[in-house]
Amino acid sequence: MEETKDRSRPAEAIRTTIEYLVPTSRINRRFWAPGKEFNTGIYQPYPVTICNARLARQPFTLDKHGFCLARYPSAVTDFTDPAQLEIYPDEVAKVAMALTGANFIIPMGGQLRSPLIAGEAYQPPAAEAHVDFNSSTAHKIARRLYAAARPDGPDFERFIAFSLWRTFSPAPQDWPLALCEGPSVGEEDSVANVKIDVDEIPEGDALYAPIPGEEDMVAATIFKFSAEHRWWYFPDMTRDEVIFIKFHDSDHNRAWRAPHTAFHDTSRPDAAIRESYEFRAIAYFERSQ
Repeated sequence: MEETKDRSRPAEAIRTTIEYLVPTSRINRRFWAPGKEFNTGIYQPYPVTICNARLARQPFTLDKHGFCLARYPSAVTDFTDPAQLEIYPDEVAKVAMALTGANFIIPMGGQLRSPLIAGEAYQPPAAEAHVDFNSSTAHKIARRLYAAARPDGPDFERFIAFSLWRTFSPAPQDWPLALCEGPSVGEEDSVANVKIDVDEIPEGDALYAPIPGEEDMVAATIFKFSAEHRWWYFPDMTRDEVIFIKFHDSDHNRAWRAPHTAFHDTSRPDAAIRESYEFRAIAYFERSQ
């Protein structure tokens, strides 16, 4: 990638902190309201080293690491325009099939994120180590969506729940995405974080009050710290690049998930405010008919 004369250069590695769940946190929920999110879990920053993935000796792959970088320009010129975004699910499907070999894609929807831009269309970047679906949620959603979309289909032998992440703000970005190699994370590090959609974020004791059926609600996975976790980032991403992130691959003989988080890169004084668009979908490997 060419560097302009007046642009700061990315570091080989950044020593920073990432928010992890503390081991004593017991009621872990993520309340989601338009433009706001609130975690009841107790988090604290842990020191980590995030390495520059563009300098790695070998490219990152979905099967070995749980994430990868690819170049796929989009015909969308304005990711804040809902009319233009109507073509994006088809673009995501083509990218997913090319990267995974899956033969059927079900789109789930997209989300704009920015640390400073306000409004109902935007959510703030998720600033703790997480995966958007835990195993139970991924299997339930994959089965439910497939049954609705393909009631007479041949069924599937494998699925990948994923996100296709793209930034559309100029490089460098102030809050880039950090990604953790899936195989470096143990199941003992994993905790469910229940997602609760609300119009307004509750306050006080209401945040922790019992919720009927909570154990069956959609949940993400959050993580306790381990020094074994290996973190990477792709600096100076352009709008023509995408990161494919596995939330859950039903084939656990491969890297089947990739924890990730936004982090504040203070090493780039000329960084632009990050604006990004992520799109969730499920890739299916259907049985031969």
